Amino acid sequence: MCDVSVIIGAYEALPYLVRCLESVEAQTIGADRIELIAVDDGSSDGTGEYLEEFAVRSKVPTRVVRQTNSGGPGGPRNVGLSLARGRYVFFLDADDYLGEEALERLVSMADRAGTDVVLGRIEGVNRNAAKSMWERSAERADIYASNVKFTLSAQKLFRRELLVRLGMRFDETMRTGEDALFTMEAYLRGNGVSVVADYTCYYLVGRDDGKHVTKSGSYTLRFHSARVLMELIATYEPPGARRDQLMVRPFVVTLLPQFGPVVLRQNEQILLHKMELAAPLMEAYWTPGVARRLGERDRRRLTCVASARPDLLKEALLAPETPRKVSFARRVARRLRREMRKREPWQAVQRVK
Repeated sequence: MCDVSVIIGAYEALPYLVRCLESVEAQTIGADRIELIAVDDGSSDGTGEYLEEFAVRSKVPTRVVRQTNSGGPGGPRNVGLSLARGRYVFFLDADDYLGEEALERLVSMADRAGTDVVLGRIEGVNRNAAKSMWERSAERADIYASNVKFTLSAQKLFRRELLVRLGMRFDETMRTGEDALFTMEAYLRGNGVSVVADYTCYYLVGRDDGKHVTKSGSYTLRFHSARVLMELIATYEPPGARRDQLMVRPFVVTLLPQFGPVVLRQNEQILLHKMELAAPLMEAYWTPGVARRLGERDRRRLTCVASARPDLLKEALLAPETPRKVSFARRVARRLRREMRKREPWQAVQRVK
């Protein structure tokens, strides 16, 4: 048994795949301690052929699987996971590459801390990458209070025994957000999360052709991914402060961008449809505890969504960033109460009739 099974799902990955594979070969942990499982997901640009050539010449034990296109990253990752034999697995995207000491440092941390998930510092190349969770390394990170909940991509070290014991797989029906669902479950059901912040383990590459997978998908898919992630959190965390802390993530990362300045440019019917999709999520999971954990501007936008008021949302988006003695959320509540009082006499007449 090797230490790490590196799983790469590749689709139309050239020329980025070249550096990706070079970074695997350059790992200081040594070729004898890793295996590479590469799944070509129906590429037509020579990706499959390049992988097979690499498998022949590389010192890293490499298995190549070629299959028809599955339509998403979950399928290739599941194929790789079913073939993995390492103590740990690491999911590496074919567009990206590793720092030379990445796997050595991640495995060392996991062995020392006994944790089931290890996050390695990520830097963006020609694209932005989250930074707030890399302030310091931690053998045991608090998934509730810390910012590790804001990095739910699959590019992490997972203990394979955990994944096998729980029967964990990526949801292949999802076209976006399947990695967040997988990672959050590992956070919640595993034996702790560690952070390696003092070394760049992973380089997240922005493709020149703009075809990175996270940029694809309609807004309806985003709402679906938010719903399933919220349901997962609710399954494993009862109502209360800890659930609220985790719920901040899908509200801020997935829902909030759908109600940003983009709605001022979109057709009114799209905004109404978004409000309709958001309504059951707001009713089930939008709590005072979640609201308190957001900044004022974010809170006011989601308050408008929770109130099903697209007019107030647009007003909030157009409002200047100025300090106010009375929060927008309170002003919205007062406005709604005034409108209800205006309607009450008419409603009373209707009841008399």
